[in-house]
Amino acid sequence: MGFLTLVTFIPVVGMIIILLLPKKNLLAVKLVSVVATLIPLLLASYMWMSFDFNAAGINDENTFQFVEHGSWIPAYAIEYFMGVDGLSFPMVWLTTLLCFLGVFASWNIDKAQKGYFSLFLLLETGMIGVFVSLDFFLFYVFWEVMLLPMYFLIGIWGGPRREYAAIKFFLYTLVGSVLMLVAMLALYFNVSNPETGGHTFNMLHMMNQSNHSSWLQIVNVRYLIYVALFIGFAIKIPMFPFHTWLPDAHVEAPTAISVILAGILLKMGTYGILRISYPMLPDIAKMTSYFLAIFGLINILYGAFVAMAQKDFKKLVAYSSVSHMGFVMLGMSVFTQAGINGAVFQMFSHGTITAMLFLMVGVIYDRAHHREIDGFGGLGSKMPVYTFISSIALFAALGLPGMSGFIAEAMVFIGAFQVYQTITIISAFGIIITAGYILWTLQRVFLGKLNPKYENIPEISGREIFTMAPLAVMTLLFGIYPAPILDLMKTSLNYLITLIP
Repeated sequence: MGFLTLVTFIPVVGMIIILLLPKKNLLAVKLVSVVATLIPLLLASYMWMSFDFNAAGINDENTFQFVEHGSWIPAYAIEYFMGVDGLSFPMVWLTTLLCFLGVFASWNIDKAQKGYFSLFLLLETGMIGVFVSLDFFLFYVFWEVMLLPMYFLIGIWGGPRREYAAIKFFLYTLVGSVLMLVAMLALYFNVSNPETGGHTFNMLHMMNQSNHSSWLQIVNVRYLIYVALFIGFAIKIPMFPFHTWLPDAHVEAPTAISVILAGILLKMGTYGILRISYPMLPDIAKMTSYFLAIFGLINILYGAFVAMAQKDFKKLVAYSSVSHMGFVMLGMSVFTQAGINGAVFQMFSHGTITAMLFLMVGVIYDRAHHREIDGFGGLGSKMPVYTFISSIALFAALGLPGMSGFIAEAMVFIGAFQVYQTITIISAFGIIITAGYILWTLQRVFLGKLNPKYENIPEISGREIFTMAPLAVMTLLFGIYPAPILDLMKTSLNYLITLIP
C-alpha cells in the first residue's frame, strides 16, 4: 500500500472507527478525528521531504512521483491510478494541514458530533483524491464524493439559512458535474490507449494529442468539450457569473467548513483547468485565454467592490475570496512562467490566508454571536493577542510586502503584463480597493472606542491560537522565503507551458 493510498484513505478508516464508537463518548470521537487527520499530514510532510523537485510530471507517468497504478474495472479500462507532481502536491499537503486544523476549529460543535466528524473525514478523502487521481473516472468519483458531505455539513450544522445555502451549493456543483461527465465520456470514447488500442480514462493518454481520434481533432468539437469542462470548473472557482452560491455557503457554513471551502474547494476549479483542460485541449486553451483574462479581471474588481459594501464580516471574507481567485485566473491565462507559477502560488497562499480569515471570524462570532462589522469596535484593547494574529491575516489578504500574498500577486502581474498590459493595469486597481476594505474593516473592528457590550469579552483561547498560528507563520515564512513552494512547483508548471501551442 503506497503513500498516496494511505494519505487518501486513512480519514475513511477514522470515519469508520467514529461510527463504531458509542454515541456518548464525544472525546473519543474528537481524538480519533485528530489522529485520522494528523497521520495524513505527517505522511504528506515526509513526502515533501522526499520529493524530487526536478521531475516534471504533467503527461508522463515516469515523471510523476509516488505513483500507484493498478487495474480497477478492467472491462471499461478504469484504473486505480494515482500520482503527484509539482502542480498537485502543494494542494495535497495544504489539504491535510487545513483538515487537521479544522478538527480543532470544530471542537465546539454541539450537535450530532459523530455525524459531523464522520462527514468531515469523508470530505478530506474526497478532496485529496481529486488532487492525486490520474484516471479521469477516479477523479470524477472523488469529485462527486466531495459533494455529499459538504452538502450535509452546511445543511445540518450551518446557520439559519443553511438549507437554502446547501441546496444552492449542491445544484450549482451538480450542474458542473454533469457537464464534466459529458466531456469525460466524449474524451473516453475518442481517445485510444496506445498499448491496447481500446478506450481509456487514463488522463495521461488523454493529454497525448496523438491518441485523439479524427473526430476529436475537429476544432468545433474540441471547443464544445473544453467549454463543458471549463464551466464545470468555473462554478467551483467560483468565476463570475457562477459565483452566487459561494457567499451563501460561506455565511451559513460552520467555521471549519468555511475554512475548507475557501482554502481547498475553490482551488479545485483552477486545479482542474490546469490538470485537465490545458494539457488535454491546449489549442482551445490558447484560443480562449483572452476571455479567461477578462473574467479574471471581472472577478478581481467585482469581488473587491462587493466585499467593500458588506456589513457581515463573513460575507466580506467570502467576496474577498472571489476577488483573490481572479488573480489565479489572470495568471493562468497568460502561459508565461511568472504568470502560471504565480497563479499556483496564489492558490496555495490564498488557501492559508483565507483559512486564517475565516478562523478569525469564527473566534469573534463564538463570543459576540453576530458578525456585524459595525457592531464591534475597539476590540484591540481587550483582545490584543487576537488583534495581532488577525492583523497578520488581514494584512496578508491585502498583499502587504513580506507576506505570501504579495509574492503571488506580484508574480501574476509580472507574468500577465507581458501579454495583456491593459487588463493587468486595470486589475492592479483591485489591490487598492482591497486595501481600502481591509483597512476599513480593521479600523471598525479593532480600533477606536470600545463598544461597552464587549467590556468583558474573553481573549482568544489556546486552542484557537493553535488553529491560526501555523497559518500566520507560513504566511510570513513564504512571504520572506517562497523558494520551498516555488521550487516544488516550477518544473511541472514550466513543462505545462511548453504544451500550449
